[in-house]
Amino acid sequence: MNENVVMVSKGYDRIDGRNAYSSDIKRLTLGAPILEENKQMQIAAQIWKKDKDGELILSQELPIHQVFDLMILLSRTLLYFKDAYRLPLLYDPENPSVERIGLQGDALSLEVCIDNENINADIKAFAQSLNDLGELIGERKRVLNRILEELELY
Repeated sequence: MNENVVMVSKGYDRIDGRNAYSSDIKRLTLGAPILEENKQMQIAAQIWKKDKDGELILSQELPIHQVFDLMILLSRTLLYFKDAYRLPLLYDPENPSVERIGLQGDALSLEVCIDNENINADIKAFAQSLNDLGELIGERKRVLNRILEELELY
C-alpha cells in the first residue's frame, strides 16, 4: 500500500451501502496522490480493492477537490428532488437549469440532462431510486451534517 497514506478507513466492505459485508471495496484512504494524472494535486482520496491474490490494489483515485465537487453536486441534487414533484415531468423542459454554484471564479452548473433521449423515464426512475435509498442516504446526511457543523466551529 502507498506509504504516503495519512488517513485510512479499514473494513469499508462492512458498511458499503447495500453491498455491506459483500463489497469488494476494502478500504478508503486519504493521502498523497498515487496516479500520475493526479500528481499535481496535494491530497487525493483512494478506493482500494483486493485483487485475485488477496493483495490490496488501488481501484480509483480522485483529487480531494473533486470529492467535494461531487458532494456539492449530490447535495444540490437531493435538494432539487425535494421539490421536483411539483413539476409534471419532475423538471422544466424549457429551463433545465437547476443552479450555478460559484467556484474558483467560475461556476459549477447543475441542470437536468435534456440531451438524454430517455430523460422523462430516467428522471422518474432516478427520483424513485433516491426515495428507495432514503435510509442509506438519510443516515449519511445526518452524519455529514453533524461533521460540517463541527467544521464551521473550527
